[in-house]
Amino acid sequence: MLNHFFYLQTQKKDKNDKIPVYIDLSFDGQRIRKAVKKIKIKSADWNPSKQRVRKPSRNGEYNNYEEYNEILEDLTEAVHRINKVSLKFNITLSKQYVLEKLENPRSIELEERSFFKVFDEYLETSRSTKAEWTIKGHRTAQRFLENFEKKTKYKITFENIDLSFFETLRKYAYQEKGIANNYFARIIAALKAFMTWSFDKGYHINLEYKKFKAPEIEKEVIYLTVDELMKFYKHDFKSRKLEHVRDTYCFGCFTGLRFSDIRSLNMSHIRDGYIVKSIQKTGEVNNRIPLNKYALEILKKYEGSIHEPLPIISVQKFNKYLKDCAEEADINSPTAVVRQSGGKRIETVVPKHQLITSHTARKTFVTNSLILGMKEMVVRNITGHKKEENFRRYVKIAEEFKKSEMDNTWDKI
Repeated sequence: MLNHFFYLQTQKKDKNDKIPVYIDLSFDGQRIRKAVKKIKIKSADWNPSKQRVRKPSRNGEYNNYEEYNEILEDLTEAVHRINKVSLKFNITLSKQYVLEKLENPRSIELEERSFFKVFDEYLETSRSTKAEWTIKGHRTAQRFLENFEKKTKYKITFENIDLSFFETLRKYAYQEKGIANNYFARIIAALKAFMTWSFDKGYHINLEYKKFKAPEIEKEVIYLTVDELMKFYKHDFKSRKLEHVRDTYCFGCFTGLRFSDIRSLNMSHIRDGYIVKSIQKTGEVNNRIPLNKYALEILKKYEGSIHEPLPIISVQKFNKYLKDCAEEADINSPTAVVRQSGGKRIETVVPKHQLITSHTARKTFVTNSLILGMKEMVVRNITGHKKEENFRRYVKIAEEFKKSEMDNTWDKI
């Protein structure tokens, strides 16, 4: 419990006989004494029993008693709020915490608001500035944190987002939930983005979250080789549904478009052999993507149909049917997948059709474009890759492919 009282620090009397008012704070055997900003009065103006500035007599000089007493009332209210919040959220008081809260009383009031209600506000505000997939990822992170709080009884507040919290969350993620390192990295990235936003809004003054480290581990790139892609593209599906899914997927493989951009594609975006449209994820306006003959063939196939320009379904159904497509087309080469959870490395080998999703279309385009000789700068211009480290993965695969081809040709002579 934080206790306080105000008093005159007579030893600090100035040459005008004015004395600063001090606040004395005590809790758990600790004590803080500090001057109350902007208040200096004469000894006769102080009421020690009420710990307030006296109102001057009718003919006396005005002594700012109203303004000064308002400051003292605000500090008293801040102390009450600190006690209320610390009891409610089981916060251990420290000198740093108390001083920070007295410097920024608004943060005490905001701390009483639910961490997750503020998270809701963040997500709602983000709808006008962030891509749908980003908001979806941050919503997933919010649910993960809610489940963590419920399971571990670790009450999350703005002030206890520190290294102790991080270590507890990491242990829960790896040991109890068994999630992959990259999944945890995305949870932390979303949390840090939220904490930065809420800090900028003045909702807290805690910067401990900046110390959190959860780097992503480079994953294998799942893509269709040129031979697999053409085999898939030419496969004769008896099911119209699977044929539609195959065509939409292959269109992504031939253009590098994300599924979210294919889903929002309409005929007005197709002009003179190009797709000209804004990219949802990056916000890039009127990006121009040249259409090769295979992409044009797919568009021509649906020209004038009810599916124009392409048949589109939800991403959940799309990914489910896509695996069925790949299995029927015998895209089944054994593929090793490495998953890391904490310090545990798990490697499995599965048929490739199990790994084909909407995301692999874009990876297929980038990797095969580089293997077939398209310049890196051109590929990046088409796909809009911003991060160098992400793009270098595809370059590395292309280089390894060239080396393998060299070994299988010239080195066999």
